[in-house]
Amino acid sequence: MKEFLYQIQDEVGMHARPARLLVLEAQKYTSSIQILHKDRSAAATQLMKLMSLGIKHGDEIKILVEGSDEEDAAQQLLVFFQENL
Repeated sequence: MKEFLYQIQDEVGMHARPARLLVLEAQKYTSSIQILHKDRSAAATQLMKLMSLGIKHGDEIKILVEGSDEEDAAQQLLVFFQENL
């Protein structure tokens, strides 16, 4: 299992556009990808659950990646977050 923390830089937080892009990015991998925020979590492939986490600017989230392509998925997701959130 790979995991990393990321602090949201987007002024609006995780709104519809970057959440949709995250779903599309997560669907590229066979690994399970979970987003944890405070005491809640959501699969990175479930748009409505991601939106329900209420992730705002400055919030720190944890990303957990587990599966056969976890190394590549974790690296690419970190790049995704840096470019989009």
